[in-house]
Amino acid sequence: MKLVFATNNPNKLSELQDLVPEGIEILSLKDINCNEELPETNPTLEGNALQKAKYVFDNYGFNCFADDTGLEIEVLGGAPGVYSARYAGEDCKAEDNMQKVLEKLEHEDNRNAKFRTVIALIIIGEENLFEGECSGKITKTKSGVEGFGYDPIFTPKGYKVTFAEMSKQEKGAISHRGKAVKQLVGFLHR
Repeated sequence: MKLVFATNNPNKLSELQDLVPEGIEILSLKDINCNEELPETNPTLEGNALQKAKYVFDNYGFNCFADDTGLEIEVLGGAPGVYSARYAGEDCKAEDNMQKVLEKLEHEDNRNAKFRTVIALIIIGEENLFEGECSGKITKTKSGVEGFGYDPIFTPKGYKVTFAEMSKQEKGAISHRGKAVKQLVGFLHR
């Protein structure tokens, strides 16, 4: 089975390819010559994931899936949430986003947070949604070099290390994206 993963993020693509079993070939946007920026104008993770998947399906005719992920911090009322990738501004880098979170939480004792991933799958026009969640805490300093995004400042519940201190396999077994992908794979194998 061939499926397009509607993302321009090479880190997400690499992480996901390690999570799907043999028999499912993941194509990138580059593989289908989709070079434009995918629309993400919805105020929800579900809406953004579906919008990106529909764009590829409608414009390129491939069965595909897309995800949207947000870091939701309790004391910030769920922010940055749907704006996680551009929390520090439109053209910001992951480093800028992490710095903004650390500054906002500088005097906070409550550092509870969770990552949430929603995957939208479209096969022959049929839409399905899968969701994964991982609770944890925001650290006071960055630690680790693996992963991407907020990984160096997020410690999952029950662990003493950040996502950035875990291997791809360790993170994939417990992460929000890993949980959503397991649901996706289970659906594809039914």
